[in-house]
Amino acid sequence: MNLLNRFTNSTQFKDYNDFYNNFKLKVPDNFNYAYDVVDEYARLEPTKRALVWCDDLGDERIFSFADIKRLSDKAANFFLSRGIGKGDTVLVILQRRWEYWTTLMALSKIGAIAIPATHMLMEKDIAYRMEKAQIKMIVAVNEDELCENILKAVKKVSSPVQAVCVGKREGFIDYTEETEKQSSTLAAPYKTERTANDIVLVYFTSGTTGMPKMVALPQRYTLGHIVTAKYWLNCMDEGLHFTLAETGWAKASWGKLFGQWLCGSAIFVYDFHGKFDPDALLNHVSKYGITTFCAPPTVYRFMMKSDLSKYDLSSIKFMMTAGEALNPEIYRQIMMKTGHAIYEGFGQTETTVVCGTFSQYMEIRPGSMGRPSPLYYVQLLNNEDRPVEQGETGEICIRLREPQEGLFSGYYLDDALTESVKYDGYYHMGDLAFCDSDGYYWFVGRKDDIIKSSGYRIGPFEVESALMEHPAVLECAITAVPDELRGQIVKATVVLAKGYEASEELVKELQNHVKKTTAPYKYPRIVEFVEELPKTISGKIRRVEIRENDFHHE
Repeated sequence: MNLLNRFTNSTQFKDYNDFYNNFKLKVPDNFNYAYDVVDEYARLEPTKRALVWCDDLGDERIFSFADIKRLSDKAANFFLSRGIGKGDTVLVILQRRWEYWTTLMALSKIGAIAIPATHMLMEKDIAYRMEKAQIKMIVAVNEDELCENILKAVKKVSSPVQAVCVGKREGFIDYTEETEKQSSTLAAPYKTERTANDIVLVYFTSGTTGMPKMVALPQRYTLGHIVTAKYWLNCMDEGLHFTLAETGWAKASWGKLFGQWLCGSAIFVYDFHGKFDPDALLNHVSKYGITTFCAPPTVYRFMMKSDLSKYDLSSIKFMMTAGEALNPEIYRQIMMKTGHAIYEGFGQTETTVVCGTFSQYMEIRPGSMGRPSPLYYVQLLNNEDRPVEQGETGEICIRLREPQEGLFSGYYLDDALTESVKYDGYYHMGDLAFCDSDGYYWFVGRKDDIIKSSGYRIGPFEVESALMEHPAVLECAITAVPDELRGQIVKATVVLAKGYEASEELVKELQNHVKKTTAPYKYPRIVEFVEELPKTISGKIRRVEIRENDFHHE
């Protein structure tokens, strides 16, 4: 059993046009995910599997919806006992601990706002978030460095912040012990004054440029993930979905919580620490019988280099990717080795899936982000905010409507920043794409990353895709370098695959490869070999850092 029919007009459509034109969400005015989804499953089908959790030490726990309800009610009572209530902000740094799911549902139940964050934050990052979002409490994993950073940050901020962690630690409230003491009947259900517009989550975006922004997401946003989970990720009732994301990132909301449970699918969580190990990951996929799997292109790059024949991946029905554009070469190799296509999706922290390859209704075009979700009217606009012609590059914009399901309310406590991206009836995403004659969208790059050389506009993604086809290239980033003659020239920063060494011959080989694979004027006139690329803590390449380093070295 799943709850999709409660919140959609239909789940089956003839083709993409039928899906795009006729899919509708039904959002109750007082919708609250924790009560209307989790507690409903606990009432109707209490033993239904919700969460399969394991860690790299061999521990395992399986939770039913009745378990999630009971544990989230206890956690809600703990928060209420500490003075946390409607509209209060709580920083949640629980990595992949199972408590993340019960904590988020508990905060939803009392109308508080969860602010998920990664355990990789340093003291200054934590203090910045505390001040900016007026944090009342932090709930964290019990890790030495993180907890030390939290205690230092708490002393720096102007308002008192309660520090809570899983288990005993000096200076912290013991979350495990204190929640266990609580009643499993929620003391004061917050039901009367709730609305679907209540903020349930705020994410600090990792941002490839500038300081992190606070993205405020309302309860109605969570229902937008029906499109993400059912039509793009292909989550199925009684299935087991595995998205490889840490809970500090919005991708966890896409693939580790909201849409999956609405579809009746359990969520698989592998709580690993230290360096990513593709072999351990593949062993877990095989052991637990994962049915749907989603990972960023980087993970598929690692898988591409592994001997996949050692693993039984027969339980997998669908594979997906998002987070960065997928190079066609990775798609080709994974298809060849597993027999599985990779379905691409595109969106932001501010949205649910905006464009996707919705497998039930369209074929894959490798390298394309697919076609628009029925939740959004997507328009590509030029620098004068006018629609571009078919095949021309423009900024991806979403026409605003009320109510707009699956879209952020605005930037938390920052109306000016909200108005800088939501204006003239559109939300301006800052990403560039073009649309082909069949309605498929193709990612070009961030607006800030476009290279203008000798009158040509060059998107970094196309050149990166060309380079990725060469066996010597493990990872690469394309950026602009100022040039007196051409304005800007193309630079490739390359991480070499095992067995290859930097040389002038290899530079020439890579340049010629790009000239043959794409338009010759796009080839990188500068090639730099590095050990690793600068990345945000969410793993996205920071081209801005490469550009800044080049500028300072001039």
